[in-house]
Amino acid sequence: MGSVAELVFFSGTMDSGKSTLALQVDHNHRARGRRGLLFTRDDRAGVDVISSRLGLRRAAREVTAETDFEAVVAHAATEDGGLDYLVCDEAQFYRPEQVEQLARVVDEAGVDVYAFGITSDFRTRLFPGSARLVELADRVQVLQVEALCWCGARATHNARTVDGIMVVEGEQVVIGDVAADAGVVGYEVLCRRHHMRRETAAVASGSDRGQLRD
Repeated sequence: MGSVAELVFFSGTMDSGKSTLALQVDHNHRARGRRGLLFTRDDRAGVDVISSRLGLRRAAREVTAETDFEAVVAHAATEDGGLDYLVCDEAQFYRPEQVEQLARVVDEAGVDVYAFGITSDFRTRLFPGSARLVELADRVQVLQVEALCWCGARATHNARTVDGIMVVEGEQVVIGDVAADAGVVGYEVLCRRHHMRRETAAVASGSDRGQLRD
């Protein structure tokens, strides 16, 4: 009897290597002759691509609000000889109903699903997609590569910034990166202490010069 398919959620902050691991998982399975598909949503590099900050990138299917994973798997079963696995990056942006579809893909079609995403947003609130993954996944794995706060402590929270200043209001999903230009929405990983203090690297640097902003 073969192994039972699983829904696995790999979670971490930004800079913890989620997309890199997603591409590595796909490579390892393809190398063993398994058939799979890559999915992503709102990757910082654009549509239809999974990219990592190490420079790795691969074409992927862009997930939209209308994407039906069960229909995709059913079509592959009839037209393409079936699938063995799905790699789903940026899964925090998926609708809860789509996460439920992924669970049914595992249970009813026997297809492994490897989902990768951030657990909470810049307000420390759970993304709906991530919350549903935590509720339904067979396994939740916290990534072992630890992102670091500017102070050197383990980063546990994602902060949204404008000009290096942390903001706590706004839409839950705004695309940005950890290397944003001035005046552009960016993101920074912080330890809980500095997230609660709203003390980003830029603010801390200003503090060192007696310029800490309230």
